[in-house]
Amino acid sequence: MQNPIRPTLKTEIIPIILILISIPLSFYFYANFPDRVPTHWNFAGEVDGWSSRGFAAFFFPALIAAIYLMMLIIPYADPKRERYDQFKKIYHLVKLILVIFFVLIYIVSGLIGIGYNLPIKIFIPTGVGLLFIILGNYLGKVKQNWFMGIRTPWTLSSDIVWNKTHRLGGKLFIVAGLIMILGAFIPAKFYGPLFIIGISSVLLIPIIYSYIIYRQEKK
Repeated sequence: MQNPIRPTLKTEIIPIILILISIPLSFYFYANFPDRVPTHWNFAGEVDGWSSRGFAAFFFPALIAAIYLMMLIIPYADPKRERYDQFKKIYHLVKLILVIFFVLIYIVSGLIGIGYNLPIKIFIPTGVGLLFIILGNYLGKVKQNWFMGIRTPWTLSSDIVWNKTHRLGGKLFIVAGLIMILGAFIPAKFYGPLFIIGISSVLLIPIIYSYIIYRQEKK
């Protein structure tokens, strides 16, 4: 069976190189990490979570490889796999962006773990915000499928509902991304509520909107 997303050397070379780079990095970090490594930070950029040296060094490269492989394999099982041909370029771009994002997060957190004083409060919100903006820019071009996108009973039952919901969802992703980037430069006491509002809007509004559009279409 042909892969619905039709991977080629051109689409896979960069993510594969990045994943391969993360492997020697993991051994370098493992050799230089202390016994307890900071792996989670609060809105103020203060450490509030720690992991063992082995987990901090090897978990993220394994996670990145798993996400990459999942995105190659899952389209085979999608009941709507024939639709991937309509947005395969977007699919490969999203796959690449996710690999780049997680590799950069791994490098930044790893450098902090070995003692570099990097401004994590700026790096993480800015990185996540840019990810949301990029994904939001392409979300409206994703066609109906069971793996990627805003999947509700109503978007999966109608191309019209799917398309309208994803156009709105793309705009919400961009707004949420801008809020996250803003959060890198404002006090944590303001960023926390803004972050919750932004994420809640991205999660809830498309679901409600898709139901409303579905009801209108039925009428």
